[in-house]
Amino acid sequence: MTEPLKLAVVGHTNVGKTSLLRTLTRDIGFGEVSHRPSTTRHVEGARLSVDGEALLELYDTPGLEDAIALLEHLERLDRPGERLDGPARIARFLDGAEARQRFEQEAKVLRQLLGSAAGLYVIDAREPVLAKYRDELEVLAACGRPLLPVLNFVARAGTRENAWRAALGRLGLHAMVRFDTVAPPQDGERRLYESLALLLEPARPQLERLIQSHEAQAATRLEGGRRLIAELLLDVAACRRSVEARAEPEQEAVRELHEAVRQREQRCVEALLRLYAFRPEDAAAADLPLAGGRWGDDLFNPETLKQLGVKIGGGLAAGAAAGAGVDLLVGGLTLGAAALLGALAGGGAQTARHYGNRILGKLRGERELSVDDAVLRLLALRQRQLLAALAARGHAAQQAIRLDTPQERSWREDRLPEPLHKARAHPEWSSLNPGRRREQPERQEQIRALAAELG
Repeated sequence: MTEPLKLAVVGHTNVGKTSLLRTLTRDIGFGEVSHRPSTTRHVEGARLSVDGEALLELYDTPGLEDAIALLEHLERLDRPGERLDGPARIARFLDGAEARQRFEQEAKVLRQLLGSAAGLYVIDAREPVLAKYRDELEVLAACGRPLLPVLNFVARAGTRENAWRAALGRLGLHAMVRFDTVAPPQDGERRLYESLALLLEPARPQLERLIQSHEAQAATRLEGGRRLIAELLLDVAACRRSVEARAEPEQEAVRELHEAVRQREQRCVEALLRLYAFRPEDAAAADLPLAGGRWGDDLFNPETLKQLGVKIGGGLAAGAAAGAGVDLLVGGLTLGAAALLGALAGGGAQTARHYGNRILGKLRGERELSVDDAVLRLLALRQRQLLAALAARGHAAQQAIRLDTPQERSWREDRLPEPLHKARAHPEWSSLNPGRRREQPERQEQIRALAAELG
């Protein structure tokens, strides 16, 4: 079995070293992330494995705080008549008293780098290129290990990326990687590991294996996310309630159905967060007019629909019997008192058998509640936007996801996908209805088809 490749994550204090580890390991609980300096005081490790085999070990190290003084100290370690090379000078320093006292934190960093195949030197690209950073690089280079600079926070405004590239080039470090730990580029991991493979050619096979595994996992997560959204939409499209055609029972049934749909969307949100290994608080619906921090609280608010450009009440009341139209729209629900004779005439005995219980209910003076197309559109817009945000989010991010008004038009204006129209006629497909039969092959087939259309 191949020995795992050991990498030391090094750099100045408070530049995002722990954040890089969180994002690479997809572990939001790794270490402690804070704006306070010197948050990491000890070396902490994490392991990346594929099929149970450890391929990479990453070690988070304390921040370098006084490289200028350390460099001066190292230069005084040579005895008369000798010229130590870098690793020998570092080894002498680590054996001395200063490594256990004044430079204790720096010594931890250098020991870990000496025990690793290479170092990832993390840079806050928003910072100016100061002398202390050049001294840090000189001290780290003395360990004789390859260094790969990682430019962090490059997705923010006001970065000094060009200045850093020029400065690193003057120090002979021409290979570097842009990797924002909060909003990593889509190919960020691939670029990082490919750059490492150029510096560590013998480790190329395991790095390439890691790349392939991570990209396969990303595709699997995306497919799983689309399926979760498809199940939500199918559940809501097939949801229906029969209610006595009197004001008080109707209002109570509307409230109950509102709450059922809200809770179902909330479960979808929580499932997506778990799928991408994020916390519930990472997806507060910040920019949508929702109350109480929950996604569903104002799902049926007309202002929410307007903000996302969804037209209210446009189109037929899908879910009613054949030929039925909207006769009342209340808060995103359609109450279909349909043209029953038209349905019977249009479909004959087969239609009568298919809609028998519903038609009998209407003849008894009942009304049938189903969720309007506008709400289905809103659900699709919100959940697709959340899925895209999670796929692009680094596990070092501290702010809750903020969603903007979606620009694409298909889910706002185009005809709803066919699986949702089919679901209207199959209340047994919905987990929100009594007597549901969710494992039916036809239901699973429609979920797969709908998930494909969510791409």
